[in-house]
Amino acid sequence: MSETSRFVVSSEWLQGELGSPDLKILDSSFYLPAQNRDADAEYAAGHIPGALRFDHDKVADHSTGLPHMVPSPEVFAETVGKMGIRETDRIVIYDGPGIFSAPRGWWLFRIMGAKEVFVLDGGLDGWKAEGRPLETAVPSPEPAVFTADFRVDKVIDFQTMLSIVSDGSRQIADARSAGRFAGSEPEPRAGMRSGHMPGAVSLPSGTFSANGKLRSLPELRKAIEDAGIDFGQPVVTSCGSGITAAIITLALESLGHEDNALYDGSWTEWGSRQDTPIVTGPPAPKA
Repeated sequence: MSETSRFVVSSEWLQGELGSPDLKILDSSFYLPAQNRDADAEYAAGHIPGALRFDHDKVADHSTGLPHMVPSPEVFAETVGKMGIRETDRIVIYDGPGIFSAPRGWWLFRIMGAKEVFVLDGGLDGWKAEGRPLETAVPSPEPAVFTADFRVDKVIDFQTMLSIVSDGSRQIADARSAGRFAGSEPEPRAGMRSGHMPGAVSLPSGTFSANGKLRSLPELRKAIEDAGIDFGQPVVTSCGSGITAAIITLALESLGHEDNALYDGSWTEWGSRQDTPIVTGPPAPKA
């Protein structure tokens, strides 16, 4: 058995597949202000040949007041159909650093019904470092029909999350930094309370990659088990705004754990409310 995730592809493999008619490449880079990077400007300056820009903030439900929430399957299908993408295509998604925002795109396409979806190991930074080809031209694909099959069970809303915290029916894995989880570091968004949901475990998203590449399956399993997650029980992933939670989802799915869902509002929703229970301090030791 391979020690690498079946959901990641190498830059070498991708370069060899460039130009294949059923291959669709998406730049889904997204950055926090502290990262001091401009995803649109970087795409314009040079992207992987054939890649289209997939903006998490644009392909989203804008009715909630929360950032990059999952759009309706109808809106998603219409948007990606205009990009020439079918649910039967092979879809490779990348970001700048490697394993940061690309897993969110991977998760979103999969919950909308696409089956062959992959993350580029090493991201655009790794692609550039290896001297692989870039282009500045923006592709103009022929529109296609994307037939959505929405996995609503994979998305957790606020009321469901409130119930999970109350009854402990699912494990909660928080991808934010240990300091934000403990409440010792401020949240990057104004107006957020600090801390974490009662019962949550800390699983910082950076744990799962090294040099922009997803760690081996044994390393992923060890990190998750060391945090106190039981692979035999359901898991809800959460983070600051629903982006890096998908890194934990990618790790879980890579290890065959399918009973998981993502809390889409994440801490932006939970921490901005005054009626939600919040705990501060480091995670409790494993029993």
